[in-house]
Amino acid sequence: MPKPAPRSRPAYRCAECGWETGKWVGRCGECQAWGSVAEAAAPTMRTAAAPVTTQAVPIGQVSVSESAFRSSGVPELDRVLGGGLVPGAAILLAGEPGVGKSTLLLEVAAQTARLRHRTLYVTGEESASQVRLRADRTGGVHDELYLAAETDLGALLTHIEQVRPTLLVVDSVQTIGASGIEGVPGGVTQVKEVAAALIRVAKTRNITTVMVGHVTKDGSIAGPRVLEHLVDVVLHFEGDRNSRFRMVRAMKNRFGPVDEVGCFDLSSDGINAVTDPTGLFVENHHAQVPGTCVAVTMEGRRPLLAEVQALVTVSALERPRRTTSGLDGARMAMVMAVLQQHCGIRLHNQDVFASTVGGAKLSEPAVDLAVAVALASASRGTIPPRGVVAMGEIGLAGELRRVRDLPQRLAEAARLGFQVAVVPAQPASRTPGWAAQRHETRTVDGMRVIEVPDVDTALRLLKLTDGRHAPLRDVSDG
Repeated sequence: MPKPAPRSRPAYRCAECGWETGKWVGRCGECQAWGSVAEAAAPTMRTAAAPVTTQAVPIGQVSVSESAFRSSGVPELDRVLGGGLVPGAAILLAGEPGVGKSTLLLEVAAQTARLRHRTLYVTGEESASQVRLRADRTGGVHDELYLAAETDLGALLTHIEQVRPTLLVVDSVQTIGASGIEGVPGGVTQVKEVAAALIRVAKTRNITTVMVGHVTKDGSIAGPRVLEHLVDVVLHFEGDRNSRFRMVRAMKNRFGPVDEVGCFDLSSDGINAVTDPTGLFVENHHAQVPGTCVAVTMEGRRPLLAEVQALVTVSALERPRRTTSGLDGARMAMVMAVLQQHCGIRLHNQDVFASTVGGAKLSEPAVDLAVAVALASASRGTIPPRGVVAMGEIGLAGELRRVRDLPQRLAEAARLGFQVAVVPAQPASRTPGWAAQRHETRTVDGMRVIEVPDVDTALRLLKLTDGRHAPLRDVSDG
């Protein structure tokens, strides 16, 4: 008697990452998401060979003219995308509510329409009249810009057939629902189906498609992770609610770099590109004051100058306060410990406040030296020399470590008129006699660059601590 065929065990699959298991679990063993594991439908038949849509050809014979970059009309967005919009590309733009995603995309749609490229803007979160009011305010009304308020995928595809746009904007993918697919709009199954249908249309008709995505409480893109794998470009639109400054950052880009950022200014008149954002983060003081220092940080491949301010006061509390705004509190605590241990600056019984100007968020280790200079200046009440920038990562032994892209940082500081830069010593700078002089000076684009090995030497040269080294004269003295 033949043995019965063994029953196939039901397979369970994670809707977030596709991980499979033989039994149901509450938490995915791959991406650690809760409640994302569900029973996968068993295949009912094998897929047979089917007619091909286009014949395979040698790669050298494939034309690239149809995939050439086209400007979006917003230079800062073109910078992030690597040159502009690519026909047939699927772009996902995510950001917190109210950050300005719809305003940015309406500006892109209007600029595309002005170039005589037909654009279709589909909104599922607002009515058509609400979008029209915003377009009137920002000057985005044009005959080539079509507007539709739809939440059904079938109706959206019909609009695409009728309008035949060059650019399609869907705001947002979580509000579009597909009939015949179980789940509510915004659910995992619905988002996957809607995104797959839009991307399929984008590829077959060479339509640049931009989809708006929601974010979760922790800042990640809502919905299944497979959504990020399906699209060609993933952009994050971020900014502080208390500031008009906004940044677009590429997290994934099949057509360009992923280390570029675009800067924007969000106002009641719309959104404008900011080509030189340094002025937003550097305060113009009428007179030199203690407790300030300018750092040079890198946002992608763009150097930005930001001012660090510190205030040190005598504390009446048993445990003095340590308050930061725009800075990493853990790194500031480490810098304070180094100042106390290796530079003789006592802060254990004083309240310390440190912040950045203009709402800048500085998390790069290269700003450690600027934080140390600001703290030392505020603690001693000594004004640092005028026209000085400081950059360098501080180690626990008080040494200064090299930072990346130093030539670009120095060039940007020199362009903005700074005359002295204090940087970590390079290995090639340790010439004979280095141990005796402890620092070396060179000139870059008319700016004096002083290389020092540790934070103690840097503070001594800036006349912020007492020592045996010759102090740095004020730049205004020549």
